[in-house]
Formats: sequence, C-alpha cells, structure tokens
Amino acid sequence: MKPVIFGLSGETLTPDERAFFSDVQPAGYILFRRNIADRQQLRALTDDLRALHGRDDLLIMIDQEGGRVARMQAPVWPSFPPAGLFDRLYDVAPSSAIAAARANAHAIALTLTEVGITVDALPLLDVRQEGASDIMGDRTFGAEPMRVAALGRAVIEGLAKGGVVGIVKHMPGHGRALVDSHLDLPVVTADEDALLTDLAPFQTLKNAHIGMTAHVVYTAWDPDLPASLSATVIDTIIRGKIGFDGLLMSDDLDMKALSGSIPELAAAAVAAGCDLALNCWGRMDDMVGIAGLLPDIGMESKARLDRAMASASLDRDNPPLEELLATRDSLLAMAAA
Repeated sequence: MKPVIFGLSGETLTPDERAFFSDVQPAGYILFRRNIADRQQLRALTDDLRALHGRDDLLIMIDQEGGRVARMQAPVWPSFPPAGLFDRLYDVAPSSAIAAARANAHAIALTLTEVGITVDALPLLDVRQEGASDIMGDRTFGAEPMRVAALGRAVIEGLAKGGVVGIVKHMPGHGRALVDSHLDLPVVTADEDALLTDLAPFQTLKNAHIGMTAHVVYTAWDPDLPASLSATVIDTIIRGKIGFDGLLMSDDLDMKALSGSIPELAAAAVAAGCDLALNCWGRMDDMVGIAGLLPDIGMESKARLDRAMASASLDRDNPPLEELLATRDSLLAMAAA
C-alpha cells in the first residue's frame, strides 16, 4: 500500500485507472463533482473501489462541508448551511448551536454512508482572525477558540453517529492566512504566544482520528517551509504541542501555495511526517510519478489508518434524515428570531 489518497478522472473507473490502482494500492480516494451524477452512480463507483481492493473499510473521502463547499449538490441531495450560521446561533444559545451542529453533521453523514463514502473533510477548527483571507470566512465556527472546539466536537460526534469519520483541519491553524492557499502561499508572522490561540481547538480535539495539514508558513516555527512540508511543524507542533496522534494527511498538493512537481511534493510531505499525501485531480502522469517516489506505507501510519477506519460504524438507531434536518432548522431559526 502506498501512503497516498488519489482522485479519479470521472464517474467510473477507466481501464487504465483500474489497472494502476490495483497495482499501486493507494490508501484511499477523494471524490469531487466530476465523479458524481446521482445516488445510483455514486454508490456503484464506491462499491467498485471497495471491490477492486477487497477492503470494506476503504478510505473514500469527500469535501462536504455545506455552504460554498459541497461536492454532492441539490436537487439530488439536501443543501447544508455553512459553519457561520452555527457560530451566529452560538451568540444566542450555545447549547442549541451545539445541538444544531451535531444534527446537521449527522444528516450529512447519512447522505454519505448511503452512497458508500466513509470520510468527510470536516470540521474546520481554524480560528477566524480579523483581516484574514475570506477563504475561511463563513466556513469557520468563529473567532473564539472554545466555541470553535465545542462546535467542532459536535460535528465529529454527528458524523460518527452516521458512520463517517471526520477530519480536523487545517493543522495547526489557517485562520490568520492573508491569502488563499489555493492561489498563493500564506505566510503567518504572528509570534508563538499569539499562535497558541490557533492551536487551542486542535489541542481540545487532539484525539480526533484524522487531521489535515495547512499549506501555510508560520515564521515562528519554520520560516522556510509550509506546515505540510515541515518536519519541525509536524513533529514539534502537531505531534508535540497539540498532541495529535491520529492519521495526518496533507492538504491537496495541487494547490498553488506549493511549488515543485506533484510527485516531489508528495514525497516531501510524507518525508516530513504526513502519514498520507493528498493528490486530488486524477491526472495519471502525476499519480504514476507519485507511486514511483513514495515508499510503502509505514507500520505506524498503517496502524493510524486502520484505527481511523475502524471507528466508522453506523448507529443502529439512526433517526430519519428528514427528522435531523427539521431539528437543525428549528434550532437555527432561533438565530433569526
């Protein structure tokens, strides 16, 4: 098995993808809109991936946050609100906001497990900072670390009830970035004391099963390399100061924050301490190059992967999806009253 998550080119596996994936055995896959038509097609695709690998617990992930980040869209699937609405409700009624976030995540999970998706890149634990890039914006749970952690925990719990593993992101915190890391490399110059605010939600939820790194340079810790490629940040801050011992994946290596070839970046991320490299776009030349440069997955990383996927078990007594959505909506209405 190679320590990488690959994307797919379309709604079904091509013959070349089938042969390549069978030979390389990546740790998992990530799905995007280009891979999705409807429930029947999507379930067939995820079943095909599991059959190809003979692994019922195969990591198949998606970015289904709600708001502006949603790969599975209406009218086939429900629309889910952005995190900012739960932040707004927290101002009025904290316990209701937590209950609404949990119900919303539970509902998201039921839509994912129905089509065979086991991991969601949610929740964001980034603490929003004044003047930062809007790439986080209403995707975050706000500017107060305790609130971010409380709502983030509710999301992890809701996803788990629906049989889906959450991913805490973007470690060690993307909330201060002044530019969008999809387009440029953010450099955060805050001192170490200030950065403790960013670490706090991740420290509170350090026992999460999966985490994702940030393509952000933190000059207080490593002035040269972004966290995803920095052994110092991963070892000293994420594994050390935060205390996270779960499965750690890089953010998407195709983002413009990083420079260099995709295969070289994948190798650098794993060498720095990421358990898995994330390569989203399904380009065969990049995937072949990555497979050629990456070692087989290490024993410790494989154990983290196995623990994470073993945690994905659907509750027997799940309420209907409509009931969860109604509960969420009745609670969120309090913020508009």
